[in-house]
Amino acid sequence: MPAESLRLLLIEDDALLRDRVLTPRLTQFGFEVMAIGHVAQMTQAIERRKPDIVLLDIGLPERDGFEIARTLRTQFADIGIVMLTGRSETTDRVRGLSEGADAYLSKPVEIDVLVATLHSVARRLRPSMPRAAAAGTWKLDSDDWLLIAPSGERVILSKTERRLLEELMKQPNQVVVRDMLIGAITDDVVAFDPHRLDSLIHRLRRKVLAAVGEPLPLNAVHGQGYLLEMS
Repeated sequence: MPAESLRLLLIEDDALLRDRVLTPRLTQFGFEVMAIGHVAQMTQAIERRKPDIVLLDIGLPERDGFEIARTLRTQFADIGIVMLTGRSETTDRVRGLSEGADAYLSKPVEIDVLVATLHSVARRLRPSMPRAAAAGTWKLDSDDWLLIAPSGERVILSKTERRLLEELMKQPNQVVVRDMLIGAITDDVVAFDPHRLDSLIHRLRRKVLAAVGEPLPLNAVHGQGYLLEMS
């Protein structure tokens, strides 16, 4: 993965799904999302900033999604195309892939599956991009807000996620108590709901797994805290 966010153009006419579900969730996973609801906006959106991947619905009111995929593939060989549609029939899947889609997903789709698919497509599109040398362990980039996996794959972190991992990496292979972790991620320990720590770690694990294809070795120690296993 490159240091910058993957640029994603989302074409979806369902405003609720587009604006309330997909856009905020994908943004949480580190994507730079440009969302549009009309095919007529597509050319201008691409000219404004060329996306890495187009996430495309098939059942659009203005033009058939298969036709759009074919046009995109003809004009932009280096753009990834992922179809996300309510059509789950094999014939539609085969047609979508034949028209140029790199992946075909049926709604409803788990966000983890969608994110993993998008990253998989990005890796196939950029096989020659330089990666960080594998260090055999997990580490934080000193300049950017990145977690680097042993494979060299990178995960873009939020401010809270980085604070959490910084604290854990101060004591590798040791249990870090919950109060210490909470103190690292908030300035108001008293008002902080301890359950938010568990939710944060759960989301971080899912995010890392989806982005790099391997689990973050961060384990809960019952009644105490969390332990980050480092080789």
